[in-house]
Amino acid sequence: MRGKCVIAEPAIDKQSLIASALLIRKTEERFLRLFSEAKLNGTVHTCLGQELAAVAVAGQLRGEDVVVSNHRCHGHYLALTGNCEQLISELMGKRSGMCGGIGSSQHICDANFLSNGVQGGIVPVSVGLALAKRFNGEQGIVVCFIGDGTLGEGAVYEAMNMASLWRLPILIACEHNGWAQSTPTGAALAGSIAERARAFAIPVYESDVWSEDHLFSESAKAIAHARNDGPVFLLIRSYRLGPHSKGDDTRDPDEIRRYWSMDRLTAIVQEEAHVYEPIVREIEARIDSAVAAAGEQSELSLAEYVKTLGPTESRSGASEWVNHVRSVERSVDRINAFFHDELERNKDALVIGEDILSPYGGAFKVTKNLSKRFPDRVIATPISELSIVGLANGLALKGKRPYVEIMFGDFVTLAMDQIVNHASKFRHMYNFQVSCPIVVRTPMGGRRGYGPTHSQSLERLLVGIDNVHVIATNALLDPYELYTEVSRERYAPIVVIENKLDYARRLNALGIPGYIELRSNNRYPSVFLTPRISRSDVLVITFGGSAAVVLDAVQRAFDEHEILASVLVISQLHPLPVDDLLDAFRRSGARAILTVEEGNTFSAIGSEIVATLVEYGPVAAKRIGKLPVPIPSPRSLEDAVLPNVESILDSLCTLVRMNDTP
Repeated sequence: MRGKCVIAEPAIDKQSLIASALLIRKTEERFLRLFSEAKLNGTVHTCLGQELAAVAVAGQLRGEDVVVSNHRCHGHYLALTGNCEQLISELMGKRSGMCGGIGSSQHICDANFLSNGVQGGIVPVSVGLALAKRFNGEQGIVVCFIGDGTLGEGAVYEAMNMASLWRLPILIACEHNGWAQSTPTGAALAGSIAERARAFAIPVYESDVWSEDHLFSESAKAIAHARNDGPVFLLIRSYRLGPHSKGDDTRDPDEIRRYWSMDRLTAIVQEEAHVYEPIVREIEARIDSAVAAAGEQSELSLAEYVKTLGPTESRSGASEWVNHVRSVERSVDRINAFFHDELERNKDALVIGEDILSPYGGAFKVTKNLSKRFPDRVIATPISELSIVGLANGLALKGKRPYVEIMFGDFVTLAMDQIVNHASKFRHMYNFQVSCPIVVRTPMGGRRGYGPTHSQSLERLLVGIDNVHVIATNALLDPYELYTEVSRERYAPIVVIENKLDYARRLNALGIPGYIELRSNNRYPSVFLTPRISRSDVLVITFGGSAAVVLDAVQRAFDEHEILASVLVISQLHPLPVDDLLDAFRRSGARAILTVEEGNTFSAIGSEIVATLVEYGPVAAKRIGKLPVPIPSPRSLEDAVLPNVESILDSLCTLVRMNDTP
């Protein structure tokens, strides 16, 4: 049997690593001075005392390697790049910074480097980056820096599980400085840090910043392991000599002084003054020059920062409408057909989720037979919604096109950190250097008897997130066409809501006799149903699975009460299709509007629709949603809690009476 080919690591250049650590030390000290001089805005998290950990790892990497860091990221960035000029400009808020001054202390993006200030979330993103390297056939590893406090986050363990399952080239470097902000590690973490990684069959290397030769050697071994054998955990004990940020330090001053007396970087400069004092003087002069140059730079203008991407709100009130022709197929079959075609035509497309492989094909069979045709690009994951979306974020940052299935919409709450604090922010906070066009698709809605945790409609939690577009399929529009438009988005994350009952509906099954049916020419169209020969009393605006219930109620309103209502079914929930709303209201001739949704009405889609229309003139309005209680499983209670034909009918009559009252 042939032995495994092990790539030899280059000899360790200790002097170069110490010089890099000194650059970090002097830059961090200057940042604290700049903050006290009010030349930095916000906060600053320095790594004084931990510089040797940064250079031991990031300072021994190759050009194809990637570093992902956290809120305490300056040292990691400087160890990898040595670019103190851009870092100083960034923290001073200047356009010459690597992110144009937008990211500042915690949010940095540069070639092969990115950081985010939310603890834990960077680990699944790192796993996604490592998986993307494998898909792209790229060399190199991903290094993810975390602090010991981060080990309280569940995302870390979800991500370590995936990294180990798939044997990805990732090194998790844990800087164990004994404190999580103001909380000592012993008060926050139970058990052994090292054993946490070993529980996932991830090997562990250990060292500390007070034994630099051993630290450099063990770090080199860990890096080599990641290159050749997959995931590895490097535990580096250290001590943070500076405050958590700025001046917020409540630790015992005697403890801090004791660790300062142990500081190896100070000792090395004293022991080899002839070597390092000239280097220190050169570094200080370089920093002085960088600070002066940054001071001459301007900040980005508002127009440069606020860039419009993707579908936008327009307020002209003039949509174009065309006759609407529908497919005869089932909604679920059309979604499934889209993914078969998308994976065929786009080699970067991936489908990710729980229980999506054949023969099961997902809880609602949307991914039926996909894994048979594309076994390498349909990825079944553990039950780990947070890390599934984080994985997709990392893949998207490296140019892949991930489509994530969340089995039930209720579970999207578990992934909100990755949607809100990562996917939605990457493009703007990194000054448009990257894009993260993930697609998260999930079924929502009740009427299946699944009870409180599998029946909710949570669209209102997803709309209003900056840069995240929210689309809802419905039984009047071909979802293949909607997904085709979704697939063309190159910048923004998109959440697609699918209704459980609509999956089985044929797309030509709904309608109202005597009504014309139009669709707008928007990227994500709305469907407008209005009486052929008369003005309407009320315009009903809805989306998703509520469309079927609304159409039934509108038919009964005419048959039983001679109330004529038009119906607008929107597919774009965020941003709202303002033109469609305004034009449909004007075309309908209605004097009142009724919004219907399966979610709660407070601070919801209907609220935004009403507010939008009220901005343009007085209108009688009413909202219908589910009652403010968890959705029960019994059929009669479930129907009563959710919007139903009777509640819609009652509201239509109420609105008409309101308008008829002098």
